[in-house]
Amino acid sequence: MTHRQILRRLTLATLASSLLLCGVTAQAKEWKSITIATEGSYEPWNLTLPGGKLGGFEPELMADLCQRMAIQCKLVVQNWDGMIAGLNAGKYDVIMDAIVITPDRKKVVNFTVPYASTPATFISTKGSLLPADAQIIKLHDDAQQIEQAIAPLKAALKGKSIGIASGTVYTPFIDKYFKDVADVREYTSSADAILDLQAGRIDAVFDDVTFAQSMLARPDNSNLSFSGPQLGGPIWGEGEAMGVRMADNDLKARLDQAIQAALADGTVKKLSEKWFKTDVTP
Repeated sequence: MTHRQILRRLTLATLASSLLLCGVTAQAKEWKSITIATEGSYEPWNLTLPGGKLGGFEPELMADLCQRMAIQCKLVVQNWDGMIAGLNAGKYDVIMDAIVITPDRKKVVNFTVPYASTPATFISTKGSLLPADAQIIKLHDDAQQIEQAIAPLKAALKGKSIGIASGTVYTPFIDKYFKDVADVREYTSSADAILDLQAGRIDAVFDDVTFAQSMLARPDNSNLSFSGPQLGGPIWGEGEAMGVRMADNDLKARLDQAIQAALADGTVKKLSEKWFKTDVTP
């Protein structure tokens, strides 16, 4: 190899390294501002107030976290069924909508540490199914244990119709364990399922207990109630967390630090008791 060839190779190697370094530098983000997507209709986690402003547990928690991170935050409304796709398409930077961490979601979303953990329950018109039971049954990923625990619920729902929001952590559970005895109907949002329950078009709705409590607190839903026990435990995953894109590890790290600080100083518990009347800290 001639001296000129050696020099040319060294020059090309140096140029390639410089371009690579420039690419890394160009991709680095300062995160002075972020856009957070939420549903705006999943009370009391998030809701749209008169005038269009977003309120609820998550918007208030997000405001606290953004102050801790010294980042400007913008909340936008996005339907749940397109939320993860919109995140990965770059429409916003964070998704926050009572999203439960699951193995399947971990394949496409980078989750923060959880900030809440809640059970789920059935809602029905009073006296139509099982009486409310404050007991929380801890379910594991064990089909035999689950079948035994939900046997009374399956018997009560035989021949009935169940409403469930599509794409939630509860959807595959209802499909797997209740589709053989009931008509399962999926909805774009949990609020839409409640409307059909109120109108008598379905017999029950299965959803998060905190959302159910918020719905039952409304005067126009006074004829609705919990039905049967609350179902919780590892079956629902690690808890509720925020999601960011896989590549945004730096943003995840900042959110993790802020969430851990808010958990440690009691902020999450305080907001939880304000909006849910109970402590949902994980």
